[in-house]
Amino acid sequence: VGGWGVPWQEYLQIAFTAVGGLGLFLFGIQMMATGMQKAAGDRLRRILEVLTTRPIIGVLTGILITVLIQSSSATTVMVVGFANAGLINLSQAISVIIGANIGTTVTAQIISFKIENIAFPVIGLGALIIFFSKRKQYRYLGEALLGFGLLFLGISTMSAGLSPLKNLPAFHRLLVQFSAFPLLGVLGGAAFTALIQSSSAATGVIIALAMQGMISLNAAVPLILGSNIGTCITAFIASAGTNVTARRTAVAHLLFNFVGVLLTLLMIEPFTALVLKTASTVPRQIANAHTIFNVLNSVFFL
Repeated sequence: VGGWGVPWQEYLQIAFTAVGGLGLFLFGIQMMATGMQKAAGDRLRRILEVLTTRPIIGVLTGILITVLIQSSSATTVMVVGFANAGLINLSQAISVIIGANIGTTVTAQIISFKIENIAFPVIGLGALIIFFSKRKQYRYLGEALLGFGLLFLGISTMSAGLSPLKNLPAFHRLLVQFSAFPLLGVLGGAAFTALIQSSSAATGVIIALAMQGMISLNAAVPLILGSNIGTCITAFIASAGTNVTARRTAVAHLLFNFVGVLLTLLMIEPFTALVLKTASTVPRQIANAHTIFNVLNSVFFL
């Protein structure tokens, strides 16, 4: 029997199912992003080079590209690469990163609608397109569809695997700590996101907990804020060994999110009250909190 009065076998079952679901989710995001990037080809790079002359255009470009490829990390890495090559300057890079932060919230919005019933049909359709299409363009779109389906299957698996945690008093106490001490939740969310290098996946786990009724909005908001800091690790990894502009781009990404989180923590009660008015279910509120934070932060920095 474990420390929380639960047999070790149940611990293992929770861990294996949750990790397996997270693996499916991460693999789904990666496959969807890769498929969309291949389908779009070099056009995204040309768009990024041309449409970043003004800050607002750069932000819209960052949103568009991130929504298309479903990965703010990929957009950020691309921007760091362009900055290193001297194709864009620091202000252009920052504007695109600001847009990427908004674009990445689309994934959370999609998964919060609980449409996991479409997972298997989409997986089947994606697989059929990959196997029977002769044109590369169609196969790439098939990859994106297959990844989209795996994303939802991963969320469903995670949600089911984490379900037994709702009966553990110690887990409830941990979530209460996040509500009472938001900074603790921010640190936890940042560490978890840095570990898996995906704010979308971190948000997905939080939404999966909410789907089982295990987490309140008050406990979820600090975790969501922390995920926005943790995702900056990808840009730092990509900037290793690059020039000064590329490294400054990575630092700008961290400062943008860190300052935004700090300001939101100072006003966390009115922020949470605002989010509560946007939806009637906690999963939707969590997705909206992620979007509202990034939109308000972007407006502030612009």
